[in-house]
Amino acid sequence: MKRNLKLILLDIRSVQNTASLFRIADCAGVSKIYLVGTTPTPIDRFKRVRADFAKISLGAEKTVPYEYFADFEILLEKLKKEKCIIVALEQNEKSVDYKSYKIKGNTALLLGTEVSGVPKEVLEMCDEIIEIPMLGKKESLNVSVAGAVAIFRLLDL
Repeated sequence: MKRNLKLILLDIRSVQNTASLFRIADCAGVSKIYLVGTTPTPIDRFKRVRADFAKISLGAEKTVPYEYFADFEILLEKLKKEKCIIVALEQNEKSVDYKSYKIKGNTALLLGTEVSGVPKEVLEMCDEIIEIPMLGKKESLNVSVAGAVAIFRLLDL
């Protein structure tokens, strides 16, 4: 069953993280994934299926619709025309606890690069910012793990 949640993967570097997020999206019923910038796609530049991707995603790239955009601002313009609410998952002074956030209709969850997260200039373009509280000495989760936690919570699964 497809849910009213899309996923935006912005400049994710790792094939493993991206493929894992496809599998997570399939399990949760995410309606679409947008791959942006340097995020790896299931098909390489020579139009061949990436075996390393398929091994981790277990074929989720065939069940979850996806689209690639080189530029985030072009995707943002498209989603705004569709009245989509952009929610970034990031630690920020303006963020709210992800457990208190409720999806309000057509929503896209934005995940950023593994090292530096969602850039400040992109956060400024988002409608909402949520974060997962960190209680230990480490400051963050792996992007695919954080994505899974947020997706399942936002969809009440």
